[in-house]
Amino acid sequence: MGALQKLFKHTFIYGLATVLPRVLGLILTPLYIHELPKSDYGIYSSLIVYLILGNVLLSYGMETAFFRFINKSERKAEVQATALTSIFISSLAFLFLGFLLKEFISDWLNYKVDFILYALLILFFDALVVIPFAWYRNQQMPIKYSAIKIFNVVINLLLNVFFFLVLPQIVVEDAQSIFEYALFDNKVHYIFIANLMASVVTFIVVLPLYFRIGFGFDRVLWKKMFLYAFPVLVAGIAFSINEGFDRIILRSLLPAETADASVGVYAACYKLGVFMTLFITAFKLGVEPFFFSHANKKNAKDTYANITLYFTIFGSFILLFVVVYTDILKLMLLPEKEYWEALWVVPFILLANLCLGIYHNLSVWYKITDKTSFGAYISVVGAAVTLVLNFVLIPHMSYKGSAIATLAAYSSMMIASFYFGQKYYPVPYNLRKIGTYLLTSILFSGLAFYVFDRNLFIGSTFVLLFLLLIVAFEKKELKKILLKK
Repeated sequence: MGALQKLFKHTFIYGLATVLPRVLGLILTPLYIHELPKSDYGIYSSLIVYLILGNVLLSYGMETAFFRFINKSERKAEVQATALTSIFISSLAFLFLGFLLKEFISDWLNYKVDFILYALLILFFDALVVIPFAWYRNQQMPIKYSAIKIFNVVINLLLNVFFFLVLPQIVVEDAQSIFEYALFDNKVHYIFIANLMASVVTFIVVLPLYFRIGFGFDRVLWKKMFLYAFPVLVAGIAFSINEGFDRIILRSLLPAETADASVGVYAACYKLGVFMTLFITAFKLGVEPFFFSHANKKNAKDTYANITLYFTIFGSFILLFVVVYTDILKLMLLPEKEYWEALWVVPFILLANLCLGIYHNLSVWYKITDKTSFGAYISVVGAAVTLVLNFVLIPHMSYKGSAIATLAAYSSMMIASFYFGQKYYPVPYNLRKIGTYLLTSILFSGLAFYVFDRNLFIGSTFVLLFLLLIVAFEKKELKKILLKK
């Protein structure tokens, strides 16, 4: 099987692990929007930002270090055991400190103590499965990986449906039911309880890997892994800022009486960017082990260039397709009209995520050359752009300013990574083709959304023209990849 064909096969399987759970999860968005006031949906959305940051802190780049060291070291067993033990001990320490400081954290972040406890436990159990999932990916077991991921979200979905729809009906029909004590006035509780229960079940499923890998700790090896991982941690923190701190800043800068509601409508319309996120995440899961395993191949740079080209083609098509059919997609994801006021941000969020995806492809140079500090520098610059522009634009443009800041941050990271990558690890990217696809998609998207006001006939014409462009330029190459034995 050819290298690219194998990559696309694994990306497809990992895509199932990403797309199917997210599709199931998308079902919950209309449920949340229907069941929760805009302000409560805003509270939930801003809390999720802290979970994203917490996941980065508790994994502290050890997943990427795991891939790098297990592929270049002869002591594979020691690498696995050291990574597993490191995250297990640090997660226990985090949970212990979190419980001691829960009241302080609650007052500082202005959330109920119950929500802080949910977050601590969810982060703890999610951290414990980081290395087991990395082990599955490194062993090229995408089906096992995908099955567990899908199982997790199915449980989450079923529990949400039970708490929001079934539980209230049970209590109405039987006032003496023991489930009466599980009712909450603030239904955000249900979201986090379901998430926590799903995380616990997932940990139980992967627990046998703890015995297979075993505990062990090589201090010298751990120090090398941590030094490699630390810039990845810094980059991850910066990524968390880029990904969600606009909601935190919105909540702090806007008037208190409208802040949570504004965060709610912005976060809801941000969900339409999930179609790009699904593609990027699936591709990243498949491509990261691939990059490391092919780093020493003779034609590695040409392969990386082709991967980036095809990623840009598919990503540009997704951008145009979602923008053109926003008015159809919003009926499925955002059935409540009161959330549609923030649809203006959708093209910006989609394009921002596409830039992020291209950045992930370009970032191969600093990962395989052990220059991960560049990843940290670039991500910190992106985070600085995010913070500065949000503080400058939000007072004047509200969530529109946040969308612009997100695009500015990710595009600056993409450009910086390309510049330094060509300096330290030059890859022969086909800039003419990449630029043609990207700029054509941006042009058509902008015209369809802002000039022709999402007219479906005109937008569909743009989609057709873009497909014809792909066929004209890539027909022979795509045939080779898809039909190669």
